[in-house]
Amino acid sequence: MEVAARERFPEMQDKLRILEDLNMLYIRQIALSLEDTDIQKKIDHEIRMREGACKLLAACTQREQALEATKSLLVCNSRILAYMSELQRMKEVQVMQRMARRPSDAGPADERLPCRGRVCVSDLRIPLMWKDTEYFKNKGELHRCAVFCLLQIGAEIYDTEMVLVDRTLTDICFETAVLFTEAGPDFELKVELYSAGLEEEAALGSAPKKLASKLSSSLGRSSGKRVRAALDGAPGSPLSNGGSSPLLLPAPSVAGPKYHLLARAVLSLAEVQDGFRTHDLAVACSEESSFWLPLYGSMCCRLAAQPRCMAAQMMCGFLKLQQSGEPQSWARLYCILRGTNLFCYRRPQEAEAGVEPALTIAINKETRIRAAEKEPRSQLHCMTVSNRYGAEEVTHTLLAETRADVQRWMEAFWQHFYDMSQWKQCCDELMKIEVPPARRPPAPLPKQGSLYHEMALPGPAAPPSACEGLLLQDNAVSAEIRALLSSYYSDSY
Repeated sequence: MEVAARERFPEMQDKLRILEDLNMLYIRQIALSLEDTDIQKKIDHEIRMREGACKLLAACTQREQALEATKSLLVCNSRILAYMSELQRMKEVQVMQRMARRPSDAGPADERLPCRGRVCVSDLRIPLMWKDTEYFKNKGELHRCAVFCLLQIGAEIYDTEMVLVDRTLTDICFETAVLFTEAGPDFELKVELYSAGLEEEAALGSAPKKLASKLSSSLGRSSGKRVRAALDGAPGSPLSNGGSSPLLLPAPSVAGPKYHLLARAVLSLAEVQDGFRTHDLAVACSEESSFWLPLYGSMCCRLAAQPRCMAAQMMCGFLKLQQSGEPQSWARLYCILRGTNLFCYRRPQEAEAGVEPALTIAINKETRIRAAEKEPRSQLHCMTVSNRYGAEEVTHTLLAETRADVQRWMEAFWQHFYDMSQWKQCCDELMKIEVPPARRPPAPLPKQGSLYHEMALPGPAAPPSACEGLLLQDNAVSAEIRALLSSYYSDSY
């Protein structure tokens, strides 16, 4: 259908390309007006990767290679759309800020914003529900699909590895963890499962051979052999290109495999838990689809979040601690506010060396902090930190040298409490975040070469096909594609 449409309406394709170019020019102009060179570089990078994926898809001769190239193309398009949406949102914020410059339209000047955090998805598993005759008795038509997951928070988009699924698998397992580094407490994690059916593609690829077999049996042995030799492109046949390799038959109507949305899920802060948990998965296709898989309607994963206020140092400096039972005795300590504690060291070097702190004061959602002038005449100011342990209340008095120091510490405490109130259960204790390893190109699949080995020169034992011959004539394009793909996998994480 697509090829026919292109042949009938070539001018429509040209118009679409012009519109796409104009759209990208408009997006670049928005990025320049916002002076955001970082997101502009990201868009340009994904555009180059998309062009490389298109070239690779046109050059692929193996099924797994085409599947990986199509997957890369889908990821690139998704990222470009996400960056465009982010630019549009930033532009709208800029316009609203300009409109709010009038005092009557301005909002509260001291409006707080919660800290950002890291969100990690690991041990992603999607159970399958095969029929008994398919899984246990291994009967029926073998149904195979290539699947992968696309995960998105805001403008951050990552993809999992591709997995080939058939009835021998009870779960779709994605082993690699996915880490988002700039999430807010109001994040929405979109998980989309994409699938490409392999039966239809295999049927299309075997159609010429089936046709040759039927003609061979119907026309007789001698005539059938000549027809089969002609269709196979044997040396000396009318369809041969004169070399040792057969002439490629016309490509099927669909230029390459197609991924379709199989299921989706949306996770938020409420689903975050320091452990393995099951989440609902909404199926987005019918059983009649060629890319359909028997999903249970759920997925399992570990969704963890680590707010910056729990992992990073939010405030530090020297404070004097009033000694218990001695109102006039003070100990000068180096204090660090991080997570659910205020760590007090004798010297900054102890904190850097990881030495056990001299005192640890709990800072949580139940902590009460007050600032009051202790001795107005001497210009000294203090803060009281109170925690209740059962029926007992424990209060620590901290002394600062100037009013400005007290204000800085109090502001840090109020921001810390606000962050805790927004991140909720993520601030009860520090969750472990699994940092994924550096992204590498896909590993070779069984009985297939590596995805990008097609770019290398074939050995003498394997004569090049027509498509490989074209690649050998344009080593510059091959080198460009390899460089683009190498850059893609090194920059993805």
